[in-house]
Amino acid sequence: MTPPADKLTHAPVVQDVLTLPRKAPDAGRLNIVGLTRDALREALIAAGTPERQARMRVGQIWQWVYHWGVRDFAQMTNLAKDYRALLAERFEIALPEVVTRQVSDDGTRKYLLRINGGHEVETVYIPEEGRGTLCVSSQVGCTLTCSFCHTGTQKLVRNLTAGEIVGQLMVARDDLGEWPEPGAPKDETRLVSNLVLMGMGEPLYNFDNVRDAMRVVMDPEGLSLSRRRITLSTSGVVPEIARTAEEIGCQLAVSFHATTDPVRDVLVPINRRWNIQALLDALRDYPRLSNSERITFEYVMLDGVNDSDEDARRLVRLIRGIPAKINLIPFNEWPGAPYRRSSWDRIEAFADIIYKAGYASPIRTPRGEDIMAACGQLKSATERGRKSAAQIAAEAGI
Repeated sequence: MTPPADKLTHAPVVQDVLTLPRKAPDAGRLNIVGLTRDALREALIAAGTPERQARMRVGQIWQWVYHWGVRDFAQMTNLAKDYRALLAERFEIALPEVVTRQVSDDGTRKYLLRINGGHEVETVYIPEEGRGTLCVSSQVGCTLTCSFCHTGTQKLVRNLTAGEIVGQLMVARDDLGEWPEPGAPKDETRLVSNLVLMGMGEPLYNFDNVRDAMRVVMDPEGLSLSRRRITLSTSGVVPEIARTAEEIGCQLAVSFHATTDPVRDVLVPINRRWNIQALLDALRDYPRLSNSERITFEYVMLDGVNDSDEDARRLVRLIRGIPAKINLIPFNEWPGAPYRRSSWDRIEAFADIIYKAGYASPIRTPRGEDIMAACGQLKSATERGRKSAAQIAAEAGI
């Protein structure tokens, strides 16, 4: 079954835009956020914690930071007062700064976050019935220049640290008021129940930081998101796919978007390095290596480019033998985009061919388009503003 045509209507206008101040990180102290348990243990020992106590101290601090959401060492009351003072002197618990928060009328929230160096990234929270998905970024900008993606028009600045990746989830939980309250009845409801690495950047070009961040996120004594609730989206960095299965083990999504190499070379230029056949060969073992049920193939629907019946049939042939579902993504337009969204009739016809071949073919409902928060629209406001200024100057003949 496919969604009704009214699901493709644009989201309503922005409800509010807030600027939320946050304390900047202190360069003189080590930020605990994003450190794995082993790294935190080593840091505590280096700061003077006796080795025989270090493991216990890691567990205590971990629970305060990632279960209770505490940011002040003075509140960690099961630690001795002098030890809390030592921690405050040597460490900090710092998150990205929230520059703005935009809220769409459909409930989608987009955060513009400032990180070390003054760089900015975007994070999106999408509420749904019975669940909520947080889309996090892994790089400032992107190196892949996919021609349909707004983020790809912003050059890569740098990789995010593990702390900056974990920090996006913690910022969202702050804003949603999701941290548990001591003494309150236990509540298993999760406002952020799913996490997708589908924001700015290619996660597998920042593998070590993404892996460490996901180890923190998946730890059952803290943020406690199951690996089955985490999906990493890659454009096809073939050498890192097996590592992802073995060292992270989360669900995998692939930005596929085309069924022939000439078309994918244009839409997803990384295809020139690892073509469709090389990518599919790497994907065939992923479900077995990661104990995942299936791989998600993401396919953006571009009018007259990749949306024909023959494309649908060829897609089915290509993925034969791979446990999979195909997410069809109506193209989310952005200023100056060189493509148009496929018509609803064309998307439905494409989905029907895939469905009849035995594959799930959900059509993703666009969310947060009015605040440029939909898939493929993320770009830091600073970079977006620079481009707009250049366009205005060109139009004025300056």
